[in-house]
Amino acid sequence: MALFSFRKPAAPATSGGALETFLKGYSIEVMPRTAEKIPDFRALLPEGTRVYIAHIEGTPIEEMVATAKRIGEEGYTVMPHFPARIIRDKAVLVDWISRYKDVGVRQGLMLAGGVAKPYGDFHSSMQMLESGAFDGFERLHVAGHPEGNKDIDADGSDRAVMEAARWKSAFAERTDAKMAMATQFCFDAEPVIAWVNRLQQEGVSLPVHIGIAGPAKLQTLIKFAIACGVGPSLKVLQKRALDVTKLLLPYEPTDVLAALAAHKAANPGFAIEQVHFFPLGGIKTNAEWVTANGGLAGKPARAA
Repeated sequence: MALFSFRKPAAPATSGGALETFLKGYSIEVMPRTAEKIPDFRALLPEGTRVYIAHIEGTPIEEMVATAKRIGEEGYTVMPHFPARIIRDKAVLVDWISRYKDVGVRQGLMLAGGVAKPYGDFHSSMQMLESGAFDGFERLHVAGHPEGNKDIDADGSDRAVMEAARWKSAFAERTDAKMAMATQFCFDAEPVIAWVNRLQQEGVSLPVHIGIAGPAKLQTLIKFAIACGVGPSLKVLQKRALDVTKLLLPYEPTDVLAALAAHKAANPGFAIEQVHFFPLGGIKTNAEWVTANGGLAGKPARAA
């Protein structure tokens, strides 16, 4: 099975079918600085799309809240990141949550964060969940790692990652909040299918929102894969980069999504619930790809 779709732009896929169904209700990730470049999200995203707001180290909370307010006012569901290791203590966490609630936010993504040394009391998403600070939030997502995470399992196994997944699933069973597992981006369907099936075998009942890299240049993907610690995918990207005939062609997620969509259609109980896009080649580029390939699932709220 091909891992990538490196080719000249093809004609848009027809509406309907497994891919359209699989893309329905997709979410997308932005940062304050990338959101500023979009004059009107309604011209790009379907009505009600969940928009994650990534909280990168050093971003003032004021910028995060202003971005959440703006996107929410355009009619979208906002889910900001809460990176545990850059939050000093519970007082800061409560302050952030209060600010978000003031602009209508009731959802959040819990993750450890990309810094090696915690700023303060929190080092994991589980600590934040247990703090009780998110009372009143309607939906809490947690991070998932189809390829493992060497920051958590330095030995290359997935022992600690899987243990955390079981804990998060158990937490979901004792809370009123709706929960799901949003994953790091990936490029190959077969390992994802095996990982999702493994979760179910381990008793993890959280629905999966699978992370997918949006259309981008290969060089861009390699840069982000290195920054995010995407091990197996990085090796594949580096191998592809050695082929100069493909180096300048854009990557599109068509093949991996089509394979996952077909598997979901054949196995309705498969735990992937939605697709979550990392728009590594730009929000507009990603949204336009979904519009061209997702049928009604990609129709913008303000269609031209």
